[in-house]
Amino acid sequence: MPRPITLALAAAAFLALAQMAFAADISRDQYKTSVEPICQANTKANERILKGVKAQVKKGKLRPAAVKFNKAGLALKKTYNQLRALPQPTADEAKLAKWLAYVKTEADLFVKVGKKLKAGKKGAAQTLVNKLTTNANQANATVLAFNFRYCRFEPSKFT
Repeated sequence: MPRPITLALAAAAFLALAQMAFAADISRDQYKTSVEPICQANTKANERILKGVKAQVKKGKLRPAAVKFNKAGLALKKTYNQLRALPQPTADEAKLAKWLAYVKTEADLFVKVGKKLKAGKKGAAQTLVNKLTTNANQANATVLAFNFRYCRFEPSKFT
């Protein structure tokens, strides 16, 4: 039979752990504050990486455009890994998991566009760019409540 002191200590330890877990939860604003600099760095990188890519594709310079799309995809994968590592508001974990899945898909699509361009398949690349735009819109709609500025994906600015 458990001793009353042991039960009291166990209950106190449980309450302390529960309070620590609750205190560790972050708000949407705190999450936004932690992710926006990461997304801002990625946005600036994409502006630099994808500069002139539309003109390259229009002129038929598909290989240099392919390199740019691949670099943008790799940069977004790095961003995705950084975002995934951050603590999230408990109430928004499902929503943010869905958003992060869209971010990963977007990174993969950038790389796929690069592969199609490298292979000279401009039409197939355009189809993937359309998917990229649709994916970005879905990602943005998923986290509308966060009012992101830089974590709002707008591939149409570059593609």
